[in-house]
Amino acid sequence: MKEEEVAISVLTVQGLVQGVGFRPFIYRIASEMGICGEVDNRNNGVCIRAVLTPGQRDLFIERIRREHPVVASIRRITVSERIGTENPYTGFRITPSRSESDEVTQVAPDIAVCPECLRDRKTQPHRLQYPFINCTHCGPRFSIIRDLPYDRSQTTMSAFPMCPDCRKEYTRVSDRRFHAEPVACNRCGPSYYTLYNKVKITDYAELLALSSRLLREGEVIAAKGIGGYHLICDAENEKAVARLREIKMRDGKPFAVMFPDPESAGRYASLNEAEEASLLSWRRPIVLVKQIRPLAPAVNPGMETLGCMLPYMPIHSDWFEQSGIPALVVTSGNISECPIAITPEEAERQLAGKVPLLLHHNRDIHNRVDDSVLQVCGGQPCLIRRSRGYVPEPFFADVPVEGILAFGAEKVNTFALGKGETILQSQYIGDLKNWETYRFYKESLERFQHLFRFRPSLLVCDLHPDYLSSREAERYASDLHLPLLHVQHHHAHAAACMLEYGLDEPVIALVLDGTGLGDDGKAWGGEIFLCDRRTYKRLSHLEYVPLPGGDKASTEPWRMAVACLWHYYGNEIPFPAGFKERVGEAKIQMLLKMMEKGVNTPYTSSAGRLFDAVSSLLGVCDISTHQAEAPVKLEQLASDEHQSRYSVIMKGESISMRPVLDGILEDLAAGIPVAELSARFHNTLAWLLVEQAETFRKQTGADKVVVSGGCFQNRRLTEQLQRMFADAGIPLFVPGRIPCNDGGISVGQLAIAASQPLDN
Repeated sequence: MKEEEVAISVLTVQGLVQGVGFRPFIYRIASEMGICGEVDNRNNGVCIRAVLTPGQRDLFIERIRREHPVVASIRRITVSERIGTENPYTGFRITPSRSESDEVTQVAPDIAVCPECLRDRKTQPHRLQYPFINCTHCGPRFSIIRDLPYDRSQTTMSAFPMCPDCRKEYTRVSDRRFHAEPVACNRCGPSYYTLYNKVKITDYAELLALSSRLLREGEVIAAKGIGGYHLICDAENEKAVARLREIKMRDGKPFAVMFPDPESAGRYASLNEAEEASLLSWRRPIVLVKQIRPLAPAVNPGMETLGCMLPYMPIHSDWFEQSGIPALVVTSGNISECPIAITPEEAERQLAGKVPLLLHHNRDIHNRVDDSVLQVCGGQPCLIRRSRGYVPEPFFADVPVEGILAFGAEKVNTFALGKGETILQSQYIGDLKNWETYRFYKESLERFQHLFRFRPSLLVCDLHPDYLSSREAERYASDLHLPLLHVQHHHAHAAACMLEYGLDEPVIALVLDGTGLGDDGKAWGGEIFLCDRRTYKRLSHLEYVPLPGGDKASTEPWRMAVACLWHYYGNEIPFPAGFKERVGEAKIQMLLKMMEKGVNTPYTSSAGRLFDAVSSLLGVCDISTHQAEAPVKLEQLASDEHQSRYSVIMKGESISMRPVLDGILEDLAAGIPVAELSARFHNTLAWLLVEQAETFRKQTGADKVVVSGGCFQNRRLTEQLQRMFADAGIPLFVPGRIPCNDGGISVGQLAIAASQPLDN
């Protein structure tokens, strides 16, 4: 390099680096190191241009990786060099954002309010008690963003011009709110309002006092949050919770409960270290834990687990402080299976006249997001519902995924799209058979494609042609003249787990769920595969049994009990004592005739339906009021003290559960406690899976085992397998960041499509 030439280093930082205080962080360390240059947001990340010596550059990069903001994550830092004739920089500065290509950066999920902001609400004159306080470390992100780069003008905060004080903070590099796009205060930001007794109230102190009083009096109120409206009531008031069930038209599905802090939660639930860490994380999910002290019985009838969460908005903390209530039910503000309401009009349409208070605010929600749900299995957080706090954080692929659009399943739907080397999965959508949810699905598909500048080139959907997600894929394929790949449901489950752990080799996959269409036209669900991400071979499966009434059987477990008994015992069915009385002779006879004639009676290998059958036979649950109620109650009933099990019979590739039924019926007749019988059933299933895995590992040479499918939300079964596989020295991979239920299907579909040969 000639003496008069200047080397300018160009660093492109990619990952979660926008909306998390990354540019002020870069400015700070550059200033500390005496570096001259500039930094800006690009649509593909953060770009730094600086005059650096080789030693400075290495130290600068090291500090970026080591000291970056807590919420930020760095995928890669690429470095190039540009030679100039003079130094264009006299200091370090932050310059306006640029958008130069269709590449995109990561978009931050919504972040729970930070402790510093909660303290500022008590000391800063213009933010005293301000309910929408935020900074570069916290606040809404995904729920308010319309487009990239992430600037205020591209969010729903564009409707709120900053006051002079907020503008000063926003432009002062040393301030925690420097370029915090949602920055606001009492003078210029969003605000709550309501119409109560025909009087409009906008004063926050008055609204807080009113809502807290109503909560103390046992009322149910509705309030707009970050990703949608919530319904809230006192979790210790049985009358209030019962009223909430009436409003939501929800019979037995458990409600989530918010506590002011981990200590309060610990008085009602047993928390281990990993569960408390999940509760306290900036993502603030609902965490399923073991309950030790009762709340109102209607909160979680018949359950021993409790969905706990901590405050993530200032108003949540204010309610606890003002009302003195130790625990609040906080559930999505919607009716039945509709998506969570996000506009005042939706909330009024669904909830007006049903609650005494509808608390609105005037910051628009652009992207609807429910609360996320997880449980800890074997010390590992495992997502059940991936939404607020996680979406749209991507998964990184080890193969190109650009242009692949995966439409997901139907019941617990998400979709996913491939952008460069990242897989961007949508927020939890729900059951597409509900028209409003289907509309939400289509709206979100359009918004994701716009936000991430996505152009599909390959479509992938479930093998089942009647899923509404498959029909939507068919429509896309026809309208856009694009290839469409149909993927078997359980292969997608396995592939999602494989992608999470970077496995692209033959593995033994244990996939247990409700149902998914198989290659032979039957409903699969108890499957053992040898597979990689491209192909699979079915090694064994649970024996086919009738599924009388099709989908109806999943909501009426007694049907599966009768179906299994009829399948194994013919017309001489040894019904357990009390079964006919509970279900009704006429209903049983109707079902038997239906199966004999083959009317609306497909056959299934589903493990989920086997759980249903056993739950009903043991008298635990004959009718499910919500998804997976029968298996969950059966799991929670199981004793940890008993290690005995039943046997099974192999019939070629088919696994017969006849000995299990024999044993259960004999044990019931002998008066053995149901808790012990449930334990024996779980022990049998765990033993069977380990035996099958060991057998097929020897036969195939595949070393690793993956599990997936909704049945592995059964914490007892999953932790039992983790222990047994560890004892056997077999590598076992359990989904964590990608839900093992149908919420993970879209990621698996995309992983399979990315692994197919180009001519497929």
